[in-house]
Amino acid sequence: MARIAVIGAGMGAMAAAARLAVAGHQVAVYERGQTHGGGVGRFERDGFAFDTGPGLLHLPAVYRDLFVKTGKETLEQCVELTQVDPASRHVFADGTDVPLPNASRAGVVRALDDAFGAGAGERWSDLVNRAREAWDATRRPLLEEPLRADWQTLGRDPYPAPVRRGVSGWFRRDGGAARRPAALADVARRELKDPRAVALLESHALAHSLDPRTAPASAAVLPYLEQTFGTWYARGGIRALADAVYERCRARKVRFSFGAEVVGIVEKDGRAAGVELADGSVAEADAVVAGIDPALLPALLGGAEPWHDGDVRPGGGALGSGPGDGAAGRLTVFLALRGARPEGTAHRTVVHAPDRDAELAAVFGEAAGPGGVGGVGGPGAGLGTRAPCPRPTVTVLRPDDPTTRPDEDHEAVTLTATVAPHGPVDWIDGTAAEEDADRLLAVAEAAIPGLRDRLLWREVRTPADTAADTGAIGGAVPGPALAGAEGRFLRPANATRLPGLYLAGGWAHPGGGLAHAGMSGTMVAGLIVGGADWRGSE
Repeated sequence: MARIAVIGAGMGAMAAAARLAVAGHQVAVYERGQTHGGGVGRFERDGFAFDTGPGLLHLPAVYRDLFVKTGKETLEQCVELTQVDPASRHVFADGTDVPLPNASRAGVVRALDDAFGAGAGERWSDLVNRAREAWDATRRPLLEEPLRADWQTLGRDPYPAPVRRGVSGWFRRDGGAARRPAALADVARRELKDPRAVALLESHALAHSLDPRTAPASAAVLPYLEQTFGTWYARGGIRALADAVYERCRARKVRFSFGAEVVGIVEKDGRAAGVELADGSVAEADAVVAGIDPALLPALLGGAEPWHDGDVRPGGGALGSGPGDGAAGRLTVFLALRGARPEGTAHRTVVHAPDRDAELAAVFGEAAGPGGVGGVGGPGAGLGTRAPCPRPTVTVLRPDDPTTRPDEDHEAVTLTATVAPHGPVDWIDGTAAEEDADRLLAVAEAAIPGLRDRLLWREVRTPADTAADTGAIGGAVPGPALAGAEGRFLRPANATRLPGLYLAGGWAHPGGGLAHAGMSGTMVAGLIVGGADWRGSE
């Protein structure tokens, strides 16, 4: 039985802790905050309740596997999950309003044909089919196995660009092989044609903190995953999932210490041997799992970096290979509304920005020229101050969940927009944050008529709040790992240069999002229990 010290109580860290405890190890979690869940938090006031992190779950199979492997009670016995239908409603600047059914490819085709015109559904379906090929080609090495030493093979974009003879540029055939599109924006523009369909595809990237101008074409797997595996909601919010994982850890005798800030990683005989806490105490361990942003690790290691030359670095890419894949944060506004939630209301409505270029410039910086990577880089990476987008894309969440409201005569609504992290924007400036919240409300009125007349109060959360709660630099939200773009959208490997030190969570392989964080926990546990050659289960 080994002693395992886990830094942070985020979803990936807890997933690793539960699996390691079941394997017979003694696991202790040290969390600087006062609760578990990391970015999956909960805000409550006057009988209203809101998720402070993601509001919906995709790929629930990741957590089903976690609960099957760590106890007798299944996920559904611990959390009440329901499929959201429609999966989403989309409102465009020209007034087009289209609901997309949950996990129904044929239904989506019909909906897009009805909304955008004949042929729009088929073009979308063709794109999703190509995304499925990209998924099949990279699912195992990208999402189910630890990052290999030859990770450069994942730098090739698996998205199969269509071939059209006699057309120059992107569709030209060179030596019998089709050129692959450089970015998701190319895919959207050239394959979907209709600007509303383009906005629909690009909104999937934006929701995952990705700039469609620089994200590889393989990012098309994001709508594929949603359409194929469905969109799910947990009664009590996604925080209920975090609570269930926490309780599973406790049932497996994982010990949690809250208000316990780790200020150093102890090294002994060339390997990680425990953690030093802010109170001066040292917790000895045989292995350390860091569920934090890997960019913070050098400070815990006395300035040493836990990477080999050529490893994937924090921010994506290898040493000296480029600036990484950028960062984005979330501006969230919680709304307490008088009046009942109308029957038939969509759980999720996306109100699209009328000017996508202006929105992307506000979030990620100005686009680069041909072959460039645009405004990519970490928070404050020489990009200067950015002005907010006057009318950003706003996601409106209106769950039909009695646990979120004081009674049936009120409604709890969450508005979110992807924004620049703290650094390029001063999110500590309360006046600026309130002005941006006003913009979100103005946009959301397209989804909630009479919104301002129903408003009792609102609560605004910015990337600065996210940074304070989670420790993420600039309050950025990590995007998922993606193949392509020469590896710029990969995350640091779960095993580091320092023996006994492992990485879990959204900032490590295979990237951000609830499902990806759970996968990282699986990989860390597999490496510790099965050794460096562990490659996942077939």
